[in-house]
Amino acid sequence: MMHAEIHRTNRIGWLRAAVLGANDGIVSTASLVLGVAAAGTEAKAILVAGVAGLVAGAMSMAAGEYVSVSSQADIESADIALERKELAADPVYEQQELTAIYVERGLDPELASKVATQLMEHDALGAHARDELGISASQTARPIQAAITSAATFTLGAALPLLVVVLFPVTALLWAVSGSALIFLALLGLLSAKAGGAPLMVAATRVTFWGALAMALTSGVGALFGVVV
Repeated sequence: MMHAEIHRTNRIGWLRAAVLGANDGIVSTASLVLGVAAAGTEAKAILVAGVAGLVAGAMSMAAGEYVSVSSQADIESADIALERKELAADPVYEQQELTAIYVERGLDPELASKVATQLMEHDALGAHARDELGISASQTARPIQAAITSAATFTLGAALPLLVVVLFPVTALLWAVSGSALIFLALLGLLSAKAGGAPLMVAATRVTFWGALAMALTSGVGALFGVVV
């Protein structure tokens, strides 16, 4: 009986960027707000600092993701170009190389040779890119997608602590921001795990722990070096 299988590897690129952006948005903005609030700053200054952090962080995430993923794309393109030249120069050796890969993965030599021959007749470059270089369509670097996703999710994540700043008085900000940020982080962990098919509680605990640590350290710095005005 035929049945549908749901695989999630095609989500790796955008999901990684989305989780990174949202997590960084929540943690960095909440930490910034807590650090400034712990120094005894007034509400308006806290909000201005938070908004500035949102804008700077979103642009930094977009630029960082684009540059890093572009570097990955450049490496992939260079490797594929080199493989294309090798296929044109010595296809027999390349077929033997592919055969050896399949033998190492468990096929007997005769079957491995047949598989390598048929795959090379169908798409030689694609077969070598996938099985020799480890480059597949689902995991190909997409710089623009990563940049936009990270910036957008960072903005969304950063907006959540800022909303708390608007809704709560300065005297309650430390508890309100830290508590809500931990809830937001736990929800983010659950959503990302659900989208990626990972264990829910492990992901939620991991994200929440590191977020709590970052906020605690930043609050401590603000309280230690801040001047109450």
